[in-house]
Amino acid sequence: MAVEQTLILIKPDGLIKSLTGNILSRLSEAKLIIVGAKMVRVSRKLAEEHYEHLKDKPFFNELIDYIMGQQHNTFRVAAFVYQGENAIKKIRDVVGDTDPEKANPVSIRGAYGRITTSGVYENVVHASSSPEDAEKEIKLWFKPEEIVEDIYPTKEVVLNNVKTLVWA
Repeated sequence: MAVEQTLILIKPDGLIKSLTGNILSRLSEAKLIIVGAKMVRVSRKLAEEHYEHLKDKPFFNELIDYIMGQQHNTFRVAAFVYQGENAIKKIRDVVGDTDPEKANPVSIRGAYGRITTSGVYENVVHASSSPEDAEKEIKLWFKPEEIVEDIYPTKEVVLNNVKTLVWA
């Protein structure tokens, strides 16, 4: 069985409810290793790219606001890259169905998720659904130097006129 990577996001509702420790404990049941971790302030551009496949859905804008933290007034998401054999299936088994009402009650989404009155699934976490989605999502959320393993091919480039923040 091949080693896979998967992206896990603890969404704003998981953070505002102080579920990070509980979620990480549950994810440890998958017996995988964390090769990347960080807190992210989600920009509209990042949110729209992440949910690009849902752009034609009527709930798209609400979903964007949700992942950006607008509904919970916490503008952060915890992002992780887990790696190991059969990582995607193992993690998806632990997190449960996208719909919290259909999720196994002992899964993360079954235990902590809810559906808002407007129909948005506040399902606490995101987990990649396939190796292709995982690669796309990991490359979207992480830079190569933020991951401690070489998981995808990289190249070195020299960038000119790049504006970045540095400590004052």
